[in-house]
Amino acid sequence: MADGTAALAQTGAARSAAGPRRGGLHRMMRRQSTTAFLLCLPLLALVLGLMIFPAFYAGWLAMLNKSMERFVGLGNFTFLFRRETFWNVVWQSCIFAITAVFFKALIGFILAHLVHVLPAKGQRKWRGMLLVPWVMPLAIGTLAWWWLLDPSYSAFNWVIRAAGGENIAWLGDTFWARFSVILVNVWYGAPFFMIMYLAALKSVPEQLYEAAAIDGANAWQKLWHITLPMMRNIISITVLFSLIVTFANFDIVRILTNGGPRDTTHIFATYSFALGIGSGDIPLGAAVSLFMFPILGVFAIFILRGVRRRADAMG
Repeated sequence: MADGTAALAQTGAARSAAGPRRGGLHRMMRRQSTTAFLLCLPLLALVLGLMIFPAFYAGWLAMLNKSMERFVGLGNFTFLFRRETFWNVVWQSCIFAITAVFFKALIGFILAHLVHVLPAKGQRKWRGMLLVPWVMPLAIGTLAWWWLLDPSYSAFNWVIRAAGGENIAWLGDTFWARFSVILVNVWYGAPFFMIMYLAALKSVPEQLYEAAAIDGANAWQKLWHITLPMMRNIISITVLFSLIVTFANFDIVRILTNGGPRDTTHIFATYSFALGIGSGDIPLGAAVSLFMFPILGVFAIFILRGVRRRADAMG
C-alpha cells in the first residue's frame, strides 16, 4: 500500500514538473510565431499596397463612367459584351497564352533532358548560355526581334530572298503577326521551364532508373512511368505560373505589333492599355483588365486540384 502511494506521488510530481515545461514550450512557440508575424508585416503591407489595393481600386474604377464622375455599375461590362473586338481579344489572349505555354513547356522539357545527360562541366556552360534570353530585359530582347521581323529591313526576309523566296509580312499579316508574338514569348520563357525541369530531374532518384533498366524498360518507358510521374507537380506549378505571367504579358505585343494589324494581336494587357490610356477611357480599360481574373481562376482551380490530389495520394 505504501509502495502504491509512493508511486502515485512520484507520477503526480512528474506530471506537475512536465506541465510547466509544456507550458513554457507553448509560450515560447507562441512568442516565436508572434515574432515571425511581426517580421512578415512589412511584406504583407507591401503586398496589400501593391496588389490587393490596386485590384479593388480597379474594380471600383470599372463601375464609373468615362469621366469617372458617375457610378454606372456593370455598364462598362455590358458595353464590352456587345463589342466583337472584345471577344476577339478574349479569344486571342487564350490562344496566345495556351499555345505559348505549351511550346515553352515542351521545349523546356526537351532542353532540360539534353542538359541533364551532359557532363557536369558541360552542364554549367550550356545552362549559362540557354538562360540568356530569360535574364535579358524583355524590352531589349523584343526590340532585337522587331529588327529581325521588321517589314522593311527584316533579317529573316533577307535570308529568304537570298534563298530565292518571297518576303513575308511578319508583322503586317494576321497569321504571321500572331505567330511572331508567340515565337518571341516562347524564346523568352522556355529557359525558365528548362531550369525548373532540370532541377526536378536532378531530384529523381537514380535507383528508380537502375531498377527499371534491370526490368528491361526502354528509354520511353522510363520517361513515361518514372520521369513524368515524379515531375508532375513541378510541371503543373510551372505551367500555372507561366499562364499567369503570359496572360499579363504586355511588352512583346506592345513593341512588336501594338495590337495590329486591325486589333488582331491584342491581348488583355495591351487592349486595356489602348482603351484606358490611348483612348482616355480608364474605367473601360479597368473593366477589360478584370476579365483576366476569372479565366486565370479557372486554370488555377483545375491545376491546383490535380496537385492536391497527387499530394494526397502520395501522403
